[in-house]
Amino acid sequence: MLVDVLDDDERLFLEAERLRLQTDSFNSVVIINQAGEVQAASPESLQLTGMNLDTPGVQEALSLQEPNISAPYLSTVGNFIVFISHPIYDKAGTYRGLVGGSLYLKKESILNRLLGSHPYRDGSYLYVVSAEKELIYHPDTTRVGSVVEGNQAIDKVVQSQAGSLSLQNSQGITMLAGYAPVPLSGWGIVAQRPEVATLEPLEGLMHQVIHKTLPVAVISLLLVWWGARKIAKPLRQLAENARVMHSSGTESEISHVRSWYFEAHELKKALLMGMGFLKRNIERLDKDNRTDPLTGLLNRRGLEQELRVYEHTHRLFSVISVDIDFFKKVNDTHGHDVGDLVLKELGVQMLACVRSEDLACRIGGEEFLILLPDTPLEVAVEVAERLRAQVAATAMPIVGQITISLGVAMSPAEMTDSAVVLKQADEKLYEAKHNGRNRVEA
Repeated sequence: MLVDVLDDDERLFLEAERLRLQTDSFNSVVIINQAGEVQAASPESLQLTGMNLDTPGVQEALSLQEPNISAPYLSTVGNFIVFISHPIYDKAGTYRGLVGGSLYLKKESILNRLLGSHPYRDGSYLYVVSAEKELIYHPDTTRVGSVVEGNQAIDKVVQSQAGSLSLQNSQGITMLAGYAPVPLSGWGIVAQRPEVATLEPLEGLMHQVIHKTLPVAVISLLLVWWGARKIAKPLRQLAENARVMHSSGTESEISHVRSWYFEAHELKKALLMGMGFLKRNIERLDKDNRTDPLTGLLNRRGLEQELRVYEHTHRLFSVISVDIDFFKKVNDTHGHDVGDLVLKELGVQMLACVRSEDLACRIGGEEFLILLPDTPLEVAVEVAERLRAQVAATAMPIVGQITISLGVAMSPAEMTDSAVVLKQADEKLYEAKHNGRNRVEA
């Protein structure tokens, strides 16, 4: 955990570097203490270490002391950025600072890769605005950071409205625009396509028909009307789905749109690609948010989400609280790298001892927890004893034999506060420690 290495500058830099390279989502990553001083920054070329940052995004995050997505602002080194941060608390619940990642809005970033790689060939494009009507992403990077006034689509999307309309862009070109808000960040996405790209093929045909005989013109107009509806149908379906692209099932609806001509096919493909990229990134971010990066087990946030579901459904469950005996001695003797290997191996052992529906979690340091739904206390004790015996009989890398102590508790009927059960399991864990370690108390 970051809180364990806050006094180790080298480890902090390596952790910042790992976070930046691991997800490839941020242009830079910083670790900042509660006083606003940068303790580590990646890439190192930013030369921010030791500086006190008073930029709006950092000050807002330090003030809130909770996960936050800032409004766009100019960073200390002159980059126009959005700052995404998460607080750092120690085991006592004391706020120790934050870890944050920056998206460079005028340089190559995940927004460019997500929104700027679509094969638009008819002048169509997407752009993203903040709640203050400030351009966060635009194909023309020189416009990023500018505030747009007098644009009907932007005026509506910053008010959390979704829809479509016809407007003139900044170059005076009439565009068909679809817009939708992103509630999580307060941003808005606007997709625009030149109106002429849709209507130009029909105008020449209509003029030729008008200059010929009236009966033929009438028939032709009827055909054109029918053709226009046929051409506009997939566009209308795509625009309607673009308004609700954040809803479940939208991707399937778009896939079933019959895009029988090139432009509609390309627009459909671009929407599906964009939604696919967005969905994968959201899933990856959600998994990173719920998972311990060292062991791959659920972290405390993931555990709390599952417990809220159990409380809401009054589902019975048992809890096994697990702690490695004398783990500090392992770190002091062999170093934290070897300690990390032991933690990973214990995670593997835990997964091997539980069912697929059980949840193994690492909640901090050498502290682990197993959540067993619909499991009576006696069965949970058997699982705990099996895990204890397996760990005691298995040689860990470099360290050799280790032991664990375990505390077991079960939720009563109509449980409304899962924290009570977790506290009981912790008390039993401490009892196991007091009674000689390498044992199970329930």
